[in-house]
Order: sequence, then C-alpha cells, then structure tokens
Amino acid sequence: MTQIIAPKGKRLVWYLAMEEYIAALVNEQAAVLPIAKDEDLLFFWSVSPTVIFGRHQVMENEVNIDFCRANDIQMYRRKSGGGCVYSDEGNLMLSYISPSPHSEQVFGHYLSVVSQALRQLGYPAVSTAHNDILVSDKKVSGNACFALTHSTIVHGTMMWNVNYDMLGHAITPSREKLAKHGVQSVRQRVVNLQSIAQAIPADKPPLTSIEDLQKQLAALLCQQQIALPADAIQKIGEIEQTYLAPEFLYHAHV
Repeated sequence: MTQIIAPKGKRLVWYLAMEEYIAALVNEQAAVLPIAKDEDLLFFWSVSPTVIFGRHQVMENEVNIDFCRANDIQMYRRKSGGGCVYSDEGNLMLSYISPSPHSEQVFGHYLSVVSQALRQLGYPAVSTAHNDILVSDKKVSGNACFALTHSTIVHGTMMWNVNYDMLGHAITPSREKLAKHGVQSVRQRVVNLQSIAQAIPADKPPLTSIEDLQKQLAALLCQQQIALPADAIQKIGEIEQTYLAPEFLYHAHV
C-alpha cells in the first residue's frame, strides 16, 4: 500500500474530492503516479469541527443544525452511505482507495488491516458487522464504503481526542438507533484512543499525540510515500464543488 501525502488545512469535502480524484486515476495510476497500476492507496487528514452525514440521510433528522451554526461547525453530505459523524482536529481520518470494484471484499480487507494495525500498537481492536472498529467494546472508528465502476473508496475515522461535548450536541441519532447498540447517548458508545493509551503494553511504541498515531499507522500499513501530482489541487477543487451544490447538500440522492 502507498501513502499519498495530503495537504493540510482543507475543508472536509475537499478531502472527499481528493478521494474521487485519486479513484478516477485507477486505470492509469502507473502513468500519473510513481506506483504499480494495481496499488492500493491511503491518505490521512483531519479537519476543523465538521458534521458529515450519509448520502441517503435526511439532514434535519441527523444533525443539530442550530447548534452547529451557533458553534461554527461545518455540515456536509458525503456520496457514500452510512451514518452521521462528527469530526474535529482530534479525529484522524483515513481514506483508502483500491483499484478493485469488488467493494464488499475491499471494505472487509480495510477493516481487517486497520484493526490489525491497532492491535500491533497495543489496542485490542476488533471490527464489527456494522463496519465499526471497537476497543474494549467501545467505538473508536466508524467507516463507510463508496463503490465506483472500476474502483472502491473506503473512508473512516480514528478517534484520538475528539471533543465529546461537541460530538454529543452536534449529531442527533434516533433513540431506535441508540437502543440497537444498547446505549442512551452517542457519548456512551465511543471512546478516545488517547484516554486508554496508558493501558498499552510497555513494549509497544508510545503514542502521545495524534501525529504519533498517524505516523505509526502509516508505518504499519504503507510501504512508501508519494506526493500529489502538480496539477491535482485545481482538479480536486473542481470536484469539491459537487459537494457544495445546495441540491446535493440538502436533498438526499437515491
């Protein structure tokens, strides 16, 4: 797997557009990027406080819109399915692009290798049928898959030091959804990796920051690093505009 170095300081939908840009190169990677044509790709990123909800979700049912506007929390819809997610600078985001169109197989592989990497770092991580990764029965990572004609995109979270208060107020899952997981609030269901870092065995590499977490995951998952092509920034910005269109943001596509 190859790591692509993503620029910092972009809004969340720019990174989703970066996923699409890279996935569109899947049949010509060897010509555009210095990697094998069938290589899997990964990049890491983080954003200022943002809520991202699934393609088919009704925004008003999932997002506390008034709270988000009052607290400068951005709100976007993604093109993949899945549930509503709050992210901030304490959440490490992962984007995985595979040249395989077999999305279920790709998704399963991603969950497996990321869970294994966390176990190698000392966290007893397991993946679930709901596409989450748990440590000690609490969610540290939520993930979604976006199937394209000739490739597959998987994106996921990795909670290091997410602001629980903001998370708890910004998203509003139904009582039925929470009951399915046996909890009464989002806060009861999640845990930050930083809060349990002290339980990691002494023979594992110390993790003291989200930068440490990214560095260690990259070392375990990737064999090399490359930069984006020189003309990528403009092209990604053009794709980003499709996420900002009001007809996409406010109305679920089916």
